Amino acid sequence: MSGLEIVGGIVLLVICALVIIICLSQEQKSQDSMSAALTGASTDSFYGKNEGRTKEAILNKITRALGIIMFIIVLAINLVPILSK
Repeated sequence: MSGLEIVGGIVLLVICALVIIICLSQEQKSQDSMSAALTGASTDSFYGKNEGRTKEAILNKITRALGIIMFIIVLAINLVPILSK
């Protein structure tokens, strides 16, 4: 195993942990249900609607970017031994 593969594996583990943490921090998409109406769970205010979208949009972009980086690192780790022969 070369040093590049070891470093790539460590970076891959860190990115995987970040993706898991970011996915868990995203809010679940709730459906309008009767329990929400009965408990008064409402985000009808301007601040409530826009704050949620902005946070979700940022988390979605970060998740997408980390997924692409993770895919590229996995390909690189698997192609380095083949190309170095």
